[in-house]
Amino acid sequence: MTRHFRTLLDLSAAELTALLDRADELKRLRGTAAHPRPLTGKTVAVLLEKASTRTRISFEVGIHELGGHALGLASRDTQLGRGEPLADTARMLSRYTHGVVFRTFEHDRVEALAAAASIPVINGLSDTFHPCQLLADLMTVREAHGRELDGLPVTWIGDGNNVACSWMLAAAQVGLDLRLACPPGFAPPDAVLTMARARGARVLLTSDPAAAVAGARVVTTDVWASMGQEDEAERRRTAFHGYVVDGALMRRAAPDAVFLHCLPAHRGEEVAAEVIDGPTSRVWDEAENRLHSQKALLELLVAP
Repeated sequence: MTRHFRTLLDLSAAELTALLDRADELKRLRGTAAHPRPLTGKTVAVLLEKASTRTRISFEVGIHELGGHALGLASRDTQLGRGEPLADTARMLSRYTHGVVFRTFEHDRVEALAAAASIPVINGLSDTFHPCQLLADLMTVREAHGRELDGLPVTWIGDGNNVACSWMLAAAQVGLDLRLACPPGFAPPDAVLTMARARGARVLLTSDPAAAVAGARVVTTDVWASMGQEDEAERRRTAFHGYVVDGALMRRAAPDAVFLHCLPAHRGEEVAAEVIDGPTSRVWDEAENRLHSQKALLELLVAP
C-alpha cells in the first residue's frame, strides 16, 4: 500500500520516534562517504501552490543528498494553475515521479491529491496542518532536552494556526504537556482539538500567555498573519497585543527553556529581537533540522 504523510497521525508513535532517531543519524552522516543515497534513480516532485523558502530548499537539497532528483514545480507554471483537476495531476505525477511534496491551501487538497495518487504524497504545508515543521521541531527539542518527550511542558503563544494544530497532534503522539495561549477568537479549530484529545493529548487552551508559559521548557510561536491572511494583518496586530514573546515572558519559563519559531519571523511583532537573537533561541537549528528530518521521512516513504 502507498503510504502518505498528510498529518503526524500517518505515523505511529513508534514510527515517529524511529524517524527522529534516523534524522539524528543522517545529520551526523551528512557530508561523509557513509551517508546513504536510497533515492538514486528516483524523482520527487516538489509542487508549490504557496510561496516557500525553507520547505522548497530543505526538500530539494534533501532529495539531492539522498541521491534523487528534485523536480520543483510552481502550480502557476503548470496546468494545475489553469484548472486541471487535482486527481488528474495526481495520476500524471504518479506515472512520472516516485513521490510528491505538496504545499497548498485547504487541507482537503492534500487529501484529494493523496486519494488519487499511487505514489507517496507528503504534506509540505496546508492551511490546517504543517507536519514536516513538527518533525524538525521535535528533533530540535530532543537535541535541547533529550529523547524523552513524555510530559515535557511546551507552550505555544499566538494564533491557533496550522503549526499549532500540528503541535496538538504531536502531543498526542509523544505525550507532551502542551499549553496554547491564543487570543479570544483565534483558538485552533475545535475539530483538531477534539481529534488530539481523543488520542490522549494533554492540551490546555487559555488566553493568558503568562500563565501558559510558567515552567515551560519549550516556548514557541509563529507570525500573527499567515500566508493568505495579509488583509487581516492590522486587525490581528490589535487582537494579538500582549502576545509578544519577549524577555519578560521567557523569564517566566523554566531556566533551561528554549525558544522556537518556524520562520519567517517579524521581530517586534510576535517575538522580540532579544529572544529570537538571544541565547535561548534554537530557531536556526530548527530550520536546519527541516533538512535532516525530511530526509528521514523521504527515506521511509519513497525509498522502498
